[in-house]
Amino acid sequence: MARPQIKPTGVECPFGEEELIVSKTNLKGHITYANDVFIRLSKYPRGEVIGAPHSMIRHPDMPRTIFKLLWDTIQEKKEIFAYVVNMACDGDHYWVFAHVTPTLDAQRNVVGFHSNRRKPTRDQLAKIEPLYARIREEENRHRNAKDGMMSGYAMLTDMLKKQGVGYDEFIFSV
Repeated sequence: MARPQIKPTGVECPFGEEELIVSKTNLKGHITYANDVFIRLSKYPRGEVIGAPHSMIRHPDMPRTIFKLLWDTIQEKKEIFAYVVNMACDGDHYWVFAHVTPTLDAQRNVVGFHSNRRKPTRDQLAKIEPLYARIREEENRHRNAKDGMMSGYAMLTDMLKKQGVGYDEFIFSV
């Protein structure tokens, strides 16, 4: 299913600090479960969400570098926390603090992924948005998207190394 070109509106979708967005995907990242908060914020009908790639809510301002980090981590059977800006079907957006974990079967094989997301604070976003802008700028300096992503990833890991922190320590310090 080809995703229609949606242009960001710059309008933020409101949701409460007490709300939890939950989704599950299969190994290919296709949605197998989405709770009512996910459906409401994405503004897609449930029938269009289930079976669709989770990337259907990807905002163009979201650095590919962060998704590389996310996928690399969960493929290693580890959990990850990340700030993500998503886009609803009408172009509105919403920021989340995501906790993504692999779903394992009894033999510890990855059979899917599970994500819980909460609303980040304005203070957290004030720290993340400029970082993501710098990463996107680095990604966009390259003609090839993969080269840009790898360069953005190198930039992020170099920044963490210079700060003397790992990714997890950094993300929880925001």
